[in-house]
Amino acid sequence: MDPSAVAGTQAGTDGREARLLLGLDFAGTYVFAVEGAIAAIAGGLDPLGVLVLSFATALGGGILRDLLIGATPPNSIRDERYALVAFAGGATVLFLHRFVTDVPPLLLVTLDAAGLSLFAIAGARKALDFGLRPLMAVLMAAITGSGGGTLRDLFLTHVPTVLRADIYAVAAMTGAFVMVGGQRLGWPSRTMALVGGASCFALRMVSVWRGWNLPHFP
Repeated sequence: MDPSAVAGTQAGTDGREARLLLGLDFAGTYVFAVEGAIAAIAGGLDPLGVLVLSFATALGGGILRDLLIGATPPNSIRDERYALVAFAGGATVLFLHRFVTDVPPLLLVTLDAAGLSLFAIAGARKALDFGLRPLMAVLMAAITGSGGGTLRDLFLTHVPTVLRADIYAVAAMTGAFVMVGGQRLGWPSRTMALVGGASCFALRMVSVWRGWNLPHFP
């Protein structure tokens, strides 16, 4: 086979992988921005506060991940599209807040689980791309998925939910573990990204439905 053809095929595959990662990042950014804006309105913040909390919730975890893996300046700061997507999510809630306040809790939980899944997989994939070992990639998935929510809770003077309730970071790590493990076994990376994301989403939803929590100390 012509080496140039092989190189072209590899470049095409890399391009598709990059677009997949970017799409996951954007989708997760928007979902988490909406969630952050809803929390800001519930906390009585003004419109500027809503946008700030949208940005922090949507991009805080990714920024922390990038700083830890040496991707500086963080991609969310270097690429203005991330900020635009985050502000778009906040603006959507601002303009439609009368409808948003009536959104069923189950839908909010579903959106949160979807955002967590998207960010967990995107975070693990980026960590692997930067040469981190599988264990650290799994940890970066947890940071990417829960970092923004932790900032949101701190801004609203709450103890971060991820530290006291719900199967949250554990769900992100589980999804990342499934994806990374499958890739290590030689299975298609795109397929494993979908399976890992579905695993994270399912565990998060089932844990909310069943009321699962990690054990607490008395």
